[in-house]
Amino acid sequence: MKIPKFLPLAALVAACLLPLFFPSCANTTEAPTGGKKDTIPPYIIDIKPLPGAVGVPVEGASFVFTFNEYVTIKTPANIFLSPPQVKMPKSRIRGHNLIVSFEEPLEPNTTYTLSFTDAIADTNEGNMFPGYTYVFSTGTQIDSMMMTGTVLDCNTLAPVKGATVLLHKDLADSAILKHRPYAAVKTDDWGYFVLPFIQDTVYRLYAIKDATPDNIYDPETETVAFIDSLIRPKMIAVDTLPEMLKYDMTDTLRCQARRSEHELKLFREKPSKQYIVKKVRTSERSAYLTFQAPGAWIDSLWIRGYRDDQVISQFNILQDSLELWINSRRAAPDTMRIFVNYRKTDSLGKLVPAQEIVRLAMPHDKRTYSKSSRRDLQHEDTTCVYTLKTSPETVEQNGFELEFRNPIITAWFDSLDFRAINTRQRESKAGFTVEQDSLNLRRYILRPKDKLQPGFQYTMRVPHRIFRDINGFWSDSSLVKVSLPTDETLSLLELELSGVDRKIIVELLGEKRDRVLRSYVVDTDGNLRFPYLKEGRYSIRITDDGNRNSIVDTGSLLEHRQPEAVTFVELKGSPYIDIPASTELAQPVNVSELFNHKASE
Repeated sequence: MKIPKFLPLAALVAACLLPLFFPSCANTTEAPTGGKKDTIPPYIIDIKPLPGAVGVPVEGASFVFTFNEYVTIKTPANIFLSPPQVKMPKSRIRGHNLIVSFEEPLEPNTTYTLSFTDAIADTNEGNMFPGYTYVFSTGTQIDSMMMTGTVLDCNTLAPVKGATVLLHKDLADSAILKHRPYAAVKTDDWGYFVLPFIQDTVYRLYAIKDATPDNIYDPETETVAFIDSLIRPKMIAVDTLPEMLKYDMTDTLRCQARRSEHELKLFREKPSKQYIVKKVRTSERSAYLTFQAPGAWIDSLWIRGYRDDQVISQFNILQDSLELWINSRRAAPDTMRIFVNYRKTDSLGKLVPAQEIVRLAMPHDKRTYSKSSRRDLQHEDTTCVYTLKTSPETVEQNGFELEFRNPIITAWFDSLDFRAINTRQRESKAGFTVEQDSLNLRRYILRPKDKLQPGFQYTMRVPHRIFRDINGFWSDSSLVKVSLPTDETLSLLELELSGVDRKIIVELLGEKRDRVLRSYVVDTDGNLRFPYLKEGRYSIRITDDGNRNSIVDTGSLLEHRQPEAVTFVELKGSPYIDIPASTELAQPVNVSELFNHKASE
């Protein structure tokens, strides 16, 4: 027997009448066993009161949904009432019946929906009930309008299952932070939602990934999405509309054919409250402070016992983490006292000047060694520690990365030895440039001046004692070798960018879109090369870097700022690019058209 893809209300009502014409089977306490495995989901054969009931009492109301077989409640939280109450609906199983009641009074003259998605399964095989939305009213009529949409992740544009969509009549920006909504619903596997049987008026529309089932947004723990403008429903709720039907989530054609009026993109806001959340002494002469929110505003900072010119400090790009080093040969104190004058959030939520004295004890394993414990010293305890690394796939774009554990005070970069060994094993000296990372004063990029050649081997050698750090320690020698990949199965993807009318961040991602493999930041037309790719499926994500800071910025609810717009390059209608082995693929991309097309969808 074919599994039904959906259960429209008309079929449900017809099913409710069947018991009137056929005699009941004998009562049993167990479902029969034997035969073929049951793969058919349970379905409803009766509802009391019938759908569309009006005049439902505000207190003591209960609803009975009778199934064709024994069922169990898999996820009580997915028995969802809209408008939601403080307490979830109370549900229990009795025989073939699901009985739903409420632990607090309903609102008078209000249309309610009770939805079941991924909540009910049959007892024996665990086949999931496809879902149903039941409507009733405590007034004299059922509200008739509806609204649809889709919730996506702002970074991957993947649909978000189980997001809570909130519809507010209170148009204040802070309503989502303080009050339960007028209506709410959960998204399905496709991130799709329908808000049916709502009033014909204006609303604000939000979505959250609700960490606690209170239907109120908590910026500290939850993600959020919102529609910029006020919206008013345009569609009338009719049971037979494709948008109202409950589909098998594997039925791609029907699920994707549903009309989606609104698109919401979930993002995580930057924390708004500012204070120091973490303070760590990492060594005798180093420490770091972490702030709750980005953009920490420091008026002044000093370390007791040291002059300003003896303190090296560095913020990260978000300015929410501050590294500190003491550049002095004097023995470091057992307790480092850091005086921080900064703008801290007060009890009223305002930034006010505050001073905090941070006391950091010396880590136990970093205390000055006595003569009797000199044998416990590790080599790295008396050395300028650094890492030198590169990879065959990225050396052309990123060069060699040289990063020190501590800031260096003496450096002879001219002593670095970069050599090329050709296919005949002839060795020659090669040129390179040195670039200090603007965001990390301990990191340097060494880039070859000449184009690297296939089949050549390249070596970067760091001689002994050419770098000295703030501890007075000198560096050891090291050598890194690299050659361009020669695997003939590797492929090349080249993007031919045109219409670049803004600064953009172009990133190559794997199929899961959870890791950036290569990236470029550009603001002019040109070609971007992604060489040495293994056979597989990739994505090209392009972000509109609106504030031109070269990072992907999130949004702000109260500032009405959406996260920076993201789109994916599509090839043959797919947001993924399948790269065969041993292929050179050129893909033209008109950036202006790409973003304008997405904006018009």
